[in-house]
Amino acid sequence: MKTPSEAIDPLRLALVARLTRNMILILDAGGALEWVNTAFEQHTGYRLEDIKGRRPSDILAGPETDRDSITRIRQHLFCNTEFEMDLLQYTREGKPYWVHTYCTPVGEAQGVEPGFVIVQTDISDRKNGERGLRIAASVFERSHDAIIISDHRNRIVDVNPSFTLITGYARDEVLGLNPAILSSGRHSPAFYRSMWRAIDREDHWRGEVWNRRKNGDEFAELLSISRVHLESPGSYYHVATFSDITALKNHATELDRAANYDPLTGLPNRQWLEERLRTAQKKARRNHQSLVVGYLDIDGFKQVNDQLGNDVGDEALRTIGDRLSKRLDAETIIARIGGDEFVLILEGDYSEQDYRQILSMISDPITIRNKPMILTASLGIARYPEDDTDAEGLIRHADYAMSAAKERGRNQFAVFDPGQYAWQNERRFQLIEIARALENNEFELHFQPQLRMADSEICGFEALIRWNHPEKGLIPPGQFLPTVEQSHLEIPLGDWVLRNAVRQMDEWRQAGEALPVCINISANHLTDSAFVEKISACLERYPSVDPQKITLEVLESTALEDTHSAANALAQCRALGLQVALDDFGTGFSSLTYLRNLPIDMIKIDQSFIRDIVSDNNDRAIVESIIFIAQRFRHTVLAEGVETLEHATALRDMGCGLIQGYGIARPMPADRVPEWLNDWRNSRRHQPNVSDLRSNNGFGEYI
Repeated sequence: MKTPSEAIDPLRLALVARLTRNMILILDAGGALEWVNTAFEQHTGYRLEDIKGRRPSDILAGPETDRDSITRIRQHLFCNTEFEMDLLQYTREGKPYWVHTYCTPVGEAQGVEPGFVIVQTDISDRKNGERGLRIAASVFERSHDAIIISDHRNRIVDVNPSFTLITGYARDEVLGLNPAILSSGRHSPAFYRSMWRAIDREDHWRGEVWNRRKNGDEFAELLSISRVHLESPGSYYHVATFSDITALKNHATELDRAANYDPLTGLPNRQWLEERLRTAQKKARRNHQSLVVGYLDIDGFKQVNDQLGNDVGDEALRTIGDRLSKRLDAETIIARIGGDEFVLILEGDYSEQDYRQILSMISDPITIRNKPMILTASLGIARYPEDDTDAEGLIRHADYAMSAAKERGRNQFAVFDPGQYAWQNERRFQLIEIARALENNEFELHFQPQLRMADSEICGFEALIRWNHPEKGLIPPGQFLPTVEQSHLEIPLGDWVLRNAVRQMDEWRQAGEALPVCINISANHLTDSAFVEKISACLERYPSVDPQKITLEVLESTALEDTHSAANALAQCRALGLQVALDDFGTGFSSLTYLRNLPIDMIKIDQSFIRDIVSDNNDRAIVESIIFIAQRFRHTVLAEGVETLEHATALRDMGCGLIQGYGIARPMPADRVPEWLNDWRNSRRHQPNVSDLRSNNGFGEYI
């Protein structure tokens, strides 16, 4: 008679082995793999054909697998005995997982070849859960924060050792009680109702609470309460954690005093001031009121400290702070933000008389150590919402205005002008962009031809800078040179123009064209101590360039504060062989002075006088006078802005020999100059005089 197991169809047993979620391994007598089921392949990533004949430990063991367990497994296999254990294994991709392993030997008793059958069950979730419980228990016992666990009725079911250390209550004393036993009575019932509403709504609340220890001492705690829901509906616990922050609160008060108040005068400092100013701005917006920020700086206060000592200076500052506090409105905020500087926040509208009254509070005599002293101050004013910026910006703008007041002298005030500041701010940003452009080589030179009317020959070119902006395209000089003037970039940009103009002359010279070039030089560039040295360096670098073909154009409309230095620099340049031109002649205030004192070779008449010489008798008279003066000084004359044949004819009749303007050609890139020059020469071969230009539409043909 067959046993129940013998009665089962072997095909069904094989089907069970394939379909079970447990991993099944069959080993031969030597412990090598003969067969694994589908669950093993899916779980580990190993296919039977890849691992057949290998030991399981060779492929499943990883860096964290217990080596003692592997040793015991090998002992059991060697002794042909049954074993059962938990083991950490690794998939083909290196991912760890826990299995419960049961292994039993098989052989003749079962009617099969000797070997082993191993059944493994994945217990990773259980192991991870056990580890989490161990970690949680360790955290609960060792946490420096107090922990209270209470049930859904808010009865304490457990507390940790830190709870006892902080509150003085032993665990047995509080089990089954409500955490309200710690209440200090400081908080209202509304406070606790709000707290529990937050817990009901969000399952969490966090905040500061004042409670009471067992000995009656009050303490501050940072409390966090979380509601932890269980699987059963309506079943939950509360986990409250808190730390004793009493020492921190006391220290914070001390730090707040140190951080927000000036130790010398007792007045608020800048940090406190900015916060109060932000609040005052919100109030002013809400009530549609004005707000004034006043920046006070004591005039010449350094001399007080130097001559009378720091003790006297400190006493003076204390007196000023006390005087401002007593004489200004109670609503006025007064702060000392450093050194001899005070800031006032005044609510409402204030007049110039009010500002003078504030200054008089400083200038009233002070008696220190029986010695009278009179101090004055400079006051800068920023008004909100006219100056609609943030708190830090208002203080900064009032500081700017204070600096402007100091420039006017002692005991003065000035009001910040947002429009002027916006212009200065825009200029600062453009200077940053120009500096970047200079570094990235975004500038280029264009060249405008100059015509000698006696024979219609091109006698030179003027180098004119352009900015090839990567986004805005070609920017004319009028849109960026005014920003560069009187800035730290004026000389570097001038150096760039000088170097590149001479370099371009050298390139043309190498190509067979020795073209004269006029180079514009600013007053600051000219009077720079290294200017002549830079000119010499350029000539040494490009020895093929004839210095006599370089003309330096100095703007007559630019103030040359040091005429002596300018004349000296120009004389040195002329000694090197360079020519000098006085550009835009007649537009400044010192034309004749420059003409007399500066070593110049050419006068360039500004285009503003040329534009209407045909129709305006006054302009014509001015131009005639300039030409007459130039001739008496034996200087060449060049007229700029010549756009029509009528302009050219009138200038020729007046005795002007050279012209330049759109009537000849617009400024062009350097690479177009040779071709343009060749075209000009060809077109003028049979019309040598300017009066003949009209006959073939030559004048203005290349505009």
